[in-house]
Amino acid sequence: MSLYSWKHGIALSCLVIFLTTIPSRLWAQNTLPAYDLLLSNGHVLDDKNHIDAIMDVAIKDGHVAKVAAHIPSTDALKTIDVKGLYVTPGLIDLHVHVYAGTGERNSYAGDNSVPPDGFTFRVGVTTVVDAGCSGWRNFEDFKDRIIDRSKTRVFAMLNIVGAGMRGGKYEQNTADMDGVATAGMALKYPNTIVGIKTAHFEGPEWIPVEQAVIAGTRANIPVMVDFGTDRPTRPIYDLMTQKLRPGDIYTHMYSGLRHEQDPVTLGPSKALVEGRKRGIYFDVGQGGGSFKWSLAVPMIKDGFIPDSISTDLHITSMNAAMKDELNVADKIMAAGVPLKEIVAEMTSHPAREIRHEELGNLSEGSIADVAVLRLEKGKFGFTDMVNSRLDGNQKLICELTIKDGKIVYDLNGISANLWTAKLDPNEKEAYRWSTFAPRPHAGAGTDTEH
Repeated sequence: MSLYSWKHGIALSCLVIFLTTIPSRLWAQNTLPAYDLLLSNGHVLDDKNHIDAIMDVAIKDGHVAKVAAHIPSTDALKTIDVKGLYVTPGLIDLHVHVYAGTGERNSYAGDNSVPPDGFTFRVGVTTVVDAGCSGWRNFEDFKDRIIDRSKTRVFAMLNIVGAGMRGGKYEQNTADMDGVATAGMALKYPNTIVGIKTAHFEGPEWIPVEQAVIAGTRANIPVMVDFGTDRPTRPIYDLMTQKLRPGDIYTHMYSGLRHEQDPVTLGPSKALVEGRKRGIYFDVGQGGGSFKWSLAVPMIKDGFIPDSISTDLHITSMNAAMKDELNVADKIMAAGVPLKEIVAEMTSHPAREIRHEELGNLSEGSIADVAVLRLEKGKFGFTDMVNSRLDGNQKLICELTIKDGKIVYDLNGISANLWTAKLDPNEKEAYRWSTFAPRPHAGAGTDTEH
């Protein structure tokens, strides 16, 4: 055999091997199931899409791929049976304080705030809105320190005070309330800054509200109002009928601190009624001292229910009557609002209020943020700002939270296999559906989790 013939034979053999192995590898890749994750047999509540039924939810590449009855489990790498549980869009907490870590005492741009990830996923919350901890002067520090480093999706409402929510000497400084500068920062970060916040003002003037509205108008985003100290020179009726715009948000709606309730009928005051007619949204924002049963129960009975359920989460409220997003939801449910509406007030409604309607729903193609909730039956007590209790017979508990298509919280391990079970052949693909997937073996000098 000549050298040429020998080389030609070797080349031909290599070509045959290459051509026969490539299709097999492609075929192996194409045999992966269509979906990464499948939640089966759950009761889906999706207000935006008007779904209130037993359905399956399939997820692929971080997005909702399909919502339908009876999706075969063989179509997914991982199937979780959620029978008896509610499947909802990931919850949105519209009012939190999470600008932690600066070390500043007695400041919501510091020690009064909490790190978001420790308080969100465990109650089904995937998105929060920081309500005014930072102003235009310190927002970029907040963004670098918290927003960009958190697993929770964090939006922000800029405080109309340039220095942010840092205590009395800052928050009463009307000279630092600049609607133009605040709007400038909001326009610089339009994907992160979703509103303007005015809060805690004690003076008689309208300056913080007026400057907040200037900022909101220039940046085309809503204003959220914590109306501060009640002053006869700036009545809540004028706030609702003259100062705020349709789409703005009044938080602490059941506080009773600023004439939210009609003293005769015990329903909503004329100011709140007129505000709702004008398209102003009303938010719970329980916090440490902004929710009373003596308002919530009769006002809800009268039909004045929240547009959104939020916590006003901070270092005091987290261990007081408020506790967390689901506990606030339980209160509104105990006062008579049905579960379907409760879920809407934590999903599609706040998404609409902050004008991020890509969130808060399970539409096919939408971001796969999902909460799986258990409705426990029993005897439960729920307290308010004056430590009064209302008893209820049902309570929401989060079993599983998914953000961007990956499991980030699993209370009872319903996504995990029994340790005695045979090895799941798809387990090597677990990184597709879970943040708990084993990481590759770390090399020398590589950081590992402890």
